[in-house]
Amino acid sequence: MKFFIDTADIEEIRSANELKILDGVTTNPTLISKTGKPFMEVVKEILAEIPDKPVSLEVASTDYEGMVREGEKLAQLGKNVVIKIPATIDGLKAVKYFEYKGIKTNVTLIFSPMQALLAMKAGASYISPFVGRLDDISHDGMELISQIKTIIDNYGFNSQIIVASVRHPMHVLEAALIGADIATIPYKVIAQLIKHPLTDIGLERFLKDWESVPEKPF
Repeated sequence: MKFFIDTADIEEIRSANELKILDGVTTNPTLISKTGKPFMEVVKEILAEIPDKPVSLEVASTDYEGMVREGEKLAQLGKNVVIKIPATIDGLKAVKYFEYKGIKTNVTLIFSPMQALLAMKAGASYISPFVGRLDDISHDGMELISQIKTIIDNYGFNSQIIVASVRHPMHVLEAALIGADIATIPYKVIAQLIKHPLTDIGLERFLKDWESVPEKPF
């Protein structure tokens, strides 16, 4: 399973990239607004740090013409730019347009298997179901991932599943067990994936015992 980082914070992206496990970046207007920086400054920093891996940049318009106009402008920023488009009627039209132009798309704000199916039929490169937000309203977000995976297996769609709105390590584990292609993860959750209390206890014990070893070689 591929790991994307869900952030617009360049320091978080750099830290995750240093781990050599990062496969891409997803952003959205909310994440970019949190940086307090101009949009283009944020985007150029990200593309400079991740020049050869997919970076999802979201359009702000909600109408077809606006999505196409903004998406074409964003696509010119780099060959690795993926245009992020909402799961709407106009969004589906824009996805089909960008597929014809050879521009990759990521359909976002997916909350049902039917939205995912339509996005895949329109030619989306990626689809982003939001599991955490479904959990927030007492729906099983991971069940949606399982349903979408079954649809892909049944019909052979080429769209890749990006598990989005990841809140904790269990979301990542369940996504991997289901067979999702990608999880896009906040930096704090990436850091949590490596943590385990027994690892910490074991390391502390090893170091304590090491102190009693005579004539250490290093």
